[in-house]
Amino acid sequence: MFVRIPALTLTAALAVAVALSVPARAQDMKGMDMSGHDMSDMSMSGDSMMDHDVHMDNGNMKNMALHMAFTDLRPANDADKARAAVLVTDLQHALAKYKDYHVAEADGFKPFHPELKQQKVVHFTKNWYGLKAMFTFNTTEPTSLLYERTPDGGYKLIGAMYTDRKDATLDQLNQRVPLSVARWHRHINFCFPPKGADMKTADWTKFGMGSIATKEACDAVGGRFYPQIFGWMVHVYPWETNPQLVWAH
Repeated sequence: MFVRIPALTLTAALAVAVALSVPARAQDMKGMDMSGHDMSDMSMSGDSMMDHDVHMDNGNMKNMALHMAFTDLRPANDADKARAAVLVTDLQHALAKYKDYHVAEADGFKPFHPELKQQKVVHFTKNWYGLKAMFTFNTTEPTSLLYERTPDGGYKLIGAMYTDRKDATLDQLNQRVPLSVARWHRHINFCFPPKGADMKTADWTKFGMGSIATKEACDAVGGRFYPQIFGWMVHVYPWETNPQLVWAH
């Protein structure tokens, strides 16, 4: 499944996206550890966007519901099931070579903060695919590969992540992956510390994935509020034998 747009249009759009998004987002994210969070709808320049020092979630799993939004499941139907099955089969074939994570790295997928051992699953992200996903969808080019750590220090490929733009409509998401089969998610209601604040000493029980989840509360502490960061995302585990787990989070 491949939705095509004119090459010239895509090239021009990507150039504009890179020019506009890198400086602003790099400034906002500098000094933050986004481990455990999906990197999508972001234009990242080299390793600079990966240089984050403070745990954004700081173990505040209790606040996850404040900062995550999911699409509702639409009524199941045979057409969607068949379309999703084809997608999974295509993905299985495309990812077969990446069961060796060295091949993925050689192909441009970079592990996100592999030194943080508490991460059970590590996202290997290919920035170019992330940029392309903002404008077109190719089932064989997921933005990220999902690897589970193995006892020997290596990685086992377990799945992948597709992404879409922040402003994608539900129908546009449905065109990529059926909303009757999978629930796309996005990261919402983030309060970042004031500009110039020391990210290493900021109170991440309140900021980031912390307890602050409204603009009013963020303004009260002088923070910077973002209704949504990154774009839409959906995980897929194509080798799961239980159909309910193929699109699980």
